Amino acid sequence: MEFDTAQIMTAGETMVAAASAFVVSYAFSILGAIVLIIAGYIVAGFVERSLAKTLGRMRSFDQTLCRFLSKTARYAVLILVGVTVLAQFGVQTASILAALGAAGLAIGLALQGTLQNVAAGIMLLVLKPFRVGEYVDAGGTAGTIVEIGLFATELKAIDGLYVLAPNSELWNKSVINYSRNKDRRNDLVIGIGYDDDIDLAQETMMSLAQNDERVLADPEPATFVSELGDNAVNVTLRYWTATPDWWQTRLDLTKAAKKAFDEKGISIPFPQRDLHLITAAAEVKTTAA
Repeated sequence: MEFDTAQIMTAGETMVAAASAFVVSYAFSILGAIVLIIAGYIVAGFVERSLAKTLGRMRSFDQTLCRFLSKTARYAVLILVGVTVLAQFGVQTASILAALGAAGLAIGLALQGTLQNVAAGIMLLVLKPFRVGEYVDAGGTAGTIVEIGLFATELKAIDGLYVLAPNSELWNKSVINYSRNKDRRNDLVIGIGYDDDIDLAQETMMSLAQNDERVLADPEPATFVSELGDNAVNVTLRYWTATPDWWQTRLDLTKAAKKAFDEKGISIPFPQRDLHLITAAAEVKTTAA
């Protein structure tokens, strides 16, 4: 029994000595790790707030991208702090970085489509081919932009339907922005009969444009004969308006032109076909000859 007690006491003393040596050896490492963690959280928060504040001052910089970049900077600082803390205890950081790289590669392959949308979302937010409130058409996806996110863009179609388009689809297509430029041209084409007065039709259409305040004086409106069609002579009124007035001006001028042509006796003909009948007598004569 005495032998067993002595062994236990010896083992206990050995453990205490080892623990004491461990504490003495790693006391500064533990203290340094605690200081690094506290300082890292403070610095990460400072970097996030500073970057968000700096980018927020730029009026042309999108707020969604601002939040994304500031959060990314914060997590980058925290990851750097974590690797540094592990290095304090003798952990090989090279293997950790390699493992993080492999994990990142695996996640990237698994989320390839999602990351593609994120990359496209960043490009859309930076280059700004469209903004919230603008009406666009990107490869058949058309509507008014409601929100541009990192993964997808929300649109409202012209008939009020909700449209959610992946950013990669919008980025890889040609975008027609109907709202970006302040002025927009329209060609109002109306066909008149071949027996009608072309000059009178042109004067009538020009008068309508000049009397409409929404039609811009510069560039100056113009009228011309654009085509000699199968059924009518097409007379074109070319004019410019402010972009917000384009659609309603087109509708109003089309209606006003119809009324003005009716008052002045200018016809707008229906599609016509000329039929040539060959009599039986003519066929017999042709056969005999």
